[in-house]
Amino acid sequence: MSFPIVRHRRLRQSTGIRNMVRETHLTVDDFIQPIYVTYGENVKSEIKSMPGVFRFSLDRLQEEVTEIAELGIPAVLLFGIPETKDSLGSSGFAEDGIVQEATRLIKSWYPELLVVADTCLCEFTDHGHCGMVHTVEIDGHICGDVLNDESLDLLVQTAVSQAKAGADIIAPSNMMDGFVQAIRAGLDENGFSHIPIMSYSVKYASAFYGPFREAADSTPQFGDRKSYQMDPANAREALREAETDVLEGADMLMVKPSLSYLDVMRTIKDQFDLPLVAYNVSGEYAMVKAAAIQGWIDEKKVAMEILLSMKRAGADMIITYYGKDASRWLAEK
Repeated sequence: MSFPIVRHRRLRQSTGIRNMVRETHLTVDDFIQPIYVTYGENVKSEIKSMPGVFRFSLDRLQEEVTEIAELGIPAVLLFGIPETKDSLGSSGFAEDGIVQEATRLIKSWYPELLVVADTCLCEFTDHGHCGMVHTVEIDGHICGDVLNDESLDLLVQTAVSQAKAGADIIAPSNMMDGFVQAIRAGLDENGFSHIPIMSYSVKYASAFYGPFREAADSTPQFGDRKSYQMDPANAREALREAETDVLEGADMLMVKPSLSYLDVMRTIKDQFDLPLVAYNVSGEYAMVKAAAIQGWIDEKKVAMEILLSMKRAGADMIITYYGKDASRWLAEK
């Protein structure tokens, strides 16, 4: 038998060698932990389709935030479930809105913990869409369209109100054309030129959002979001979306979801010299949780492999419901 010229296994033969030559590393600094806040008292309700993830009322919020801070996770992403909804989503940009109140509390408890505010209206509108809509009734069914330009002013108001409440990063997720430029201008005009924008630049109309819509009570009451979120079949379009956001002043770019779009993430990372955010979304989390509960997979190993794949694809930050668990697992080493 001829002698192998190259023996790749030499660098795999022990834990010490494997650790030294490892190309990609996860750390707690990579994680952003989502939090759902809601009205009421003494509320800590588990989301059925997302085991281990809860909605918290403001009076129970500190226990979750303290756990996150003590684990060393540097940032949280806030989603709010309001007490009332209307066609404009006005509770999303109210001074005493649920996200604004939660932001003030978090910054008073842990000033160094970064608060990322999701800037969208779907949780706050009675129709469940991400902007202002025009509706008509056809054959007894409500139909309509999301009005792009008219929605921008509402999104600017939302971003400014979040910044005034103390949000460290504005993360617009609405996918309206021109949203980064409008929000950047609105923040600058109101004295928040220092606040960065983490743009949901490449957000697909994905089936992986199902559990989130239960968590945030944001299912559209008519139609779907395919007219403003991206077709999962398209990759080149992602470059156009990201380039537009770069030109309009985005500070960070995001790909959402991430697990089924690792190729898109790598392309965006190679093309643009901005920090890249991966969103490990609710459906991706729920699939792993469900299989783990059945005993079909090793939850820790599978979850960490998924997060590592996102980092390997180019992510600088990962929004993930596994943030707390992954931080604990990393600390076990």
